[in-house]
Amino acid sequence: MTSPKRKILITSAQPYANGSIHLGHLVEYIQTDIWSRFKKMRGHECYYVCADDAHGTPIMLRARAEGIDAEELIAKVWTEHTEDFAGFSVGFDNYHSTHSEENRVCANTIYERNRDAGHIIRRTISQAYDPEAEMFLPDRFIKGTCPKCGAEDQYGDSCEVCSATYAPTDLKNPVSAVSGATPVKKDSEHLFFKLGDFEKVLRDWHKAGHVQAEVANKLNEWFEAGLNDWDISRDAPYFGFEIPDAEGKYFYVWLDAPIGYMASFRNFCDRTGVDFDSYWKADSDAELHHFIGKDIIYFHALFWPATLHGAGFRMPTGVYAHGFLTVDGAKMSKSRGTFIKARTYLKHLNPEYLRYYFAAKLSSRVDDIDLNLEDFAARVNADLVGKVVNIASRCAGFINKRFDGRLSAGLDQPELFETFVKAGDEIADLYEKREFGRAIREIMALADLANQYIDEKAPWVVAKQEGQDEQLHAICSMGINLFRVLMGYLKPVLPVMAKQAEAFLKIEPMSWDSQAEPLLNHPINKFKPLMTRVDRAKISAMIEDSKEDLEAEARATSAKPATDSPLARDPIAETIEFADFAKVDLRVVRIEKAEHVEGADKLLRLTLDLGGETRNVFAGIKSAYRPEDLEGRMTVMVANLAPRKMKFGVSEGMVLAAGPGGEDIFVLNPDEGAQPGMRVK
Repeated sequence: MTSPKRKILITSAQPYANGSIHLGHLVEYIQTDIWSRFKKMRGHECYYVCADDAHGTPIMLRARAEGIDAEELIAKVWTEHTEDFAGFSVGFDNYHSTHSEENRVCANTIYERNRDAGHIIRRTISQAYDPEAEMFLPDRFIKGTCPKCGAEDQYGDSCEVCSATYAPTDLKNPVSAVSGATPVKKDSEHLFFKLGDFEKVLRDWHKAGHVQAEVANKLNEWFEAGLNDWDISRDAPYFGFEIPDAEGKYFYVWLDAPIGYMASFRNFCDRTGVDFDSYWKADSDAELHHFIGKDIIYFHALFWPATLHGAGFRMPTGVYAHGFLTVDGAKMSKSRGTFIKARTYLKHLNPEYLRYYFAAKLSSRVDDIDLNLEDFAARVNADLVGKVVNIASRCAGFINKRFDGRLSAGLDQPELFETFVKAGDEIADLYEKREFGRAIREIMALADLANQYIDEKAPWVVAKQEGQDEQLHAICSMGINLFRVLMGYLKPVLPVMAKQAEAFLKIEPMSWDSQAEPLLNHPINKFKPLMTRVDRAKISAMIEDSKEDLEAEARATSAKPATDSPLARDPIAETIEFADFAKVDLRVVRIEKAEHVEGADKLLRLTLDLGGETRNVFAGIKSAYRPEDLEGRMTVMVANLAPRKMKFGVSEGMVLAAGPGGEDIFVLNPDEGAQPGMRVK
């Protein structure tokens, strides 16, 4: 049944630009992507946006440790994240960064409107200060002995041993995680958001069903305890946006992080012409849905809707929290090899295995889910290979060999086909309610019916009987039609397999309602295996690779440089295969023109001659070179790097340079005789 067309904006929590995507993260992105794809199959105007969360002290300190600018670090991580998400078919309509001009404008707007409405106050507070690093310390950058249980090496906000929470000033023997110095107390004026101003608004919003029941119960505990003012400022040095009317003060990362949803959508709207205000204005009839982990409920179900309301924007339609991922019944472990990075998984296993397994486990509740690796292999092999793909493989050969690759003109059992079609309403309702596990069970029950039909009709027996061609044709065509309906229902979960099935069936991309009409007298292609069985040896290899990742990280973080050499300061990266290197297309280029970029402190705009075409590239080398000194020089560029949109324009590659930064940047020069366009091999 066709549902009324809706306008829907969907987001996932933004991954922090300080580390790799792992399987625990992917629970959320796969869950959100399935829901987004389902909405689009239903014909709704639906957009799915996200961004890297790119601000905060940890990013500033990591960049400093690596000897690079924070901008360079977050750009590198952004590329890694987008590649990992693409590997798992997470289909963002836009993936941006909170370190963007759109986010700066949106954050300033929300802040200024709340300030002008009286929801922002100033207050002097005492904080932990590192006298050696000359910076105020976030709670997680202070370590010491737990005041409750005596466990050592605990963070400044909570104990990982006894789960106690406390103020960093309560820690025994505190030390700075930045310098190792003993923190001292220092006063500083901070800006606070008056969350208590919105207690009634938030209570009413929660009662209206915009959060899960378990979340609403937790929020009631916070209401009863009282809503405290929220410190939204941080002192310099800090990587983030400076607050417009508070010099030396920066927006706390959790103030501008959720605003990144808005900023990413603004970036998308500016590029596509979609009406931004129709989704974000206070009286919008569009829907806004956030998928998050249960550990960040406080920010998304209290602070975020309150700041939106205070600034005159709409509040979310729904905030959906999910639980954590365990592996083989235990917390993800680096030592056991079960702390698995996305790219490590992709080296060994089909990403659609994981998409299916997560879908089969997910519900609308805030429950942890377990990736049992033995069950993972068994379920994928039984359901996808043994049931779904098996239907097509048992029928397609006869259609191609005996009937010229064309389906019959009628259905063998129209009532069975109708059963499959009618089941779509219940399955759609389960997808809508985010009850993916129940939806998968319904789909697999249909797959069992299809296989039962084929078993009973036994086309391999009919094929050997004289004069039974018509019956054989009808049976196999029926099987193919049932397979098609199943793949339509699985398409939000298995987009790659669904696309392969569409190619096999010679049909347009399936919508939710397109399966209602059977394929009759319709040509199909030769069948190719759509899914292979999970190889348990590859699971073992993935686990071992994950252990090696841990060991490499441990060596990198624990090793003390023997000298102050460039190699010691910037160790060689992990080993890659030759095939990985071969993907990089390095070309000799001539710098035709170099010029300053208005508004950019570190960039020069280079026009590069490749010997037949020119490229526009922004290079962070302004601190080391004058434009006039570069023009006419030969250098080397990465020519097949995807173009990157920046606020100054599009950068179409990257020039190669060495050095730690500042004045110590050295553009690479090819030897005499090299010509523009030559490939570096």
